[in-house]
Amino acid sequence: MAIADSGAAQAGQDGYSSAYKTYILVLLTAVYTTNYADRQILSVLATPIIKEFGLTDGEMGALGGIAFALFYTSFGIPVAILADRASRTRIMAGAAAMWSAFTVLCGLAGNYWHLLIARVGVGIGEAGGSPPAHSLISDLYAPKQRATALAVYATGVPFGVAVGLFLGAPIAAAYGWRAAFLVLGIPGLLLSLLVLFTVREPRRGQSETAPDSVAAVERAAAKPTFWEVLRFMFSQRALRHVIIGATIVTTVGYAGVQWNLTFLIRSHAMDPVFAAYYLGTVAIIAGVAGTFLAGYLADLLGRRDPRWNAWIVALLFLVGLPFGTYALMTDDTTLLMWLLPLPVLVSGGYLGPTFAMTQNLVGLRMRAVASALLLFIINLIGMGLGPWVAGLLSDMFAAEYGVHALRHALFLMGFLSIWGVLHYWLAGRSLIADYARAAQT
Repeated sequence: MAIADSGAAQAGQDGYSSAYKTYILVLLTAVYTTNYADRQILSVLATPIIKEFGLTDGEMGALGGIAFALFYTSFGIPVAILADRASRTRIMAGAAAMWSAFTVLCGLAGNYWHLLIARVGVGIGEAGGSPPAHSLISDLYAPKQRATALAVYATGVPFGVAVGLFLGAPIAAAYGWRAAFLVLGIPGLLLSLLVLFTVREPRRGQSETAPDSVAAVERAAAKPTFWEVLRFMFSQRALRHVIIGATIVTTVGYAGVQWNLTFLIRSHAMDPVFAAYYLGTVAIIAGVAGTFLAGYLADLLGRRDPRWNAWIVALLFLVGLPFGTYALMTDDTTLLMWLLPLPVLVSGGYLGPTFAMTQNLVGLRMRAVASALLLFIINLIGMGLGPWVAGLLSDMFAAEYGVHALRHALFLMGFLSIWGVLHYWLAGRSLIADYARAAQT
């Protein structure tokens, strides 16, 4: 998993060996895995929670969507402002400890409102995860390696999905859904200590070309205000399109993450544990491969033409859409199981390129805030509305389609991906000029 350094000279200048950089990247990816497992476990436990608390699909969607996303996104920005000025490793360590502790508290919830409050705590903690991590990785890996490195980090999403499915479903089946929260909360507490005591804070901008130049030092030392970062981000045409495209595909993706397991149980009468193992296997194989491959291709093709940083995302989603829609609508369970890995392969492909383009399209001291603003928008809308809207559509379709209402809700939402593809294509058209502008900021 090591990503080669630009050369021995850079290793000597920044004092970080290739092995140590790889260690940091793997550790941050493991932390992100617990982040996403703790976030995603609610979808695994939806059926028993709905049954115990007597919830509708819309109420469950709100619990996994807007109730979590509102606090996750709101706290991400102030944490990111701090991360562009203070120790990113300490922020990450504290955040990981917080979201893990509140995940444990989810297992102690006595009613819907107790669970909602605990999930809010998880959301606040997780706000301090990715923005500092994106900034750290961008200081460790040069722009030509950055999409690959951030794609490795982004594999924490499919790994987290798999961990939630592999552990959550069988633990819930054997010991109840509360036990699953208790077990999943512990690893993050341990990893937070590793981050705190083993990760050295890199110098801002150390991976950039000519890191010792006067201009680079001045840019790294500058501390733009939040409003300056916001104005610069939205003055970048390519970044505007990247954010819109990412928001749309995230909305579709979170709807699937929240409801795919329930869909398999309802429309295909799958055993919950078998369905969880199947989805977990698909996430590990197809999800991880697709997330990494997209970042690698973005770097590889981007060396010849930077516009491919965005266009590779558009191409992947165009390929995956017909397979995903057919997988949802077929009644043949075996065919479904063969078809679903392809849309899963491409579904996480936007993460590495999107994270990298966001980092490359802003100045050195803007990176954590830029990451937080990206995550604020895509998660407030994508995470907040995706599961909730899918649940509301399922409730609305229930009278006509009965047990298959959720299938039609997910099918309808899938076509939003075409809109997202358009924005990634448009982003590519402005990418070269906007990269050059950011490099001077």
